[in-house]
Amino acid sequence: MTRLCNNCGFENQDDYDFCAKCGTPLVDGVQPRNFVVYNHQAPPVNNKALIAAYLITILLSWSGFIFKIIFKDTRLSAVTFFGFFMPFYLVQSRHPTIKKHGLIMLIISLIGVGLSFYVMLH
Repeated sequence: MTRLCNNCGFENQDDYDFCAKCGTPLVDGVQPRNFVVYNHQAPPVNNKALIAAYLITILLSWSGFIFKIIFKDTRLSAVTFFGFFMPFYLVQSRHPTIKKHGLIMLIISLIGVGLSFYVMLH
């Protein structure tokens, strides 16, 4: 057996106390319960961890360029690829601020790796 809503005419299941379409009570005397809607906000970002991530990304992705300038040696330039790990990890985050910083770090890494390979090949 179904219950018809007096307000919108929607056919509801027999065990429903409220209309599934418009929310009107289907049984006399039934009052809707009060409920609270929480505004879910993203948790705050740890700024110290972000600074550490930037430093690690810069040191690793620009290492080939730095080694060439300081030590005049490019044998350790392959370390520059490790500069991509942190940005690729952060870009996958659901948190919009962390994802944004991951994209910025990815651009920093691309520039650093590009410069490192340019220095390595010339």
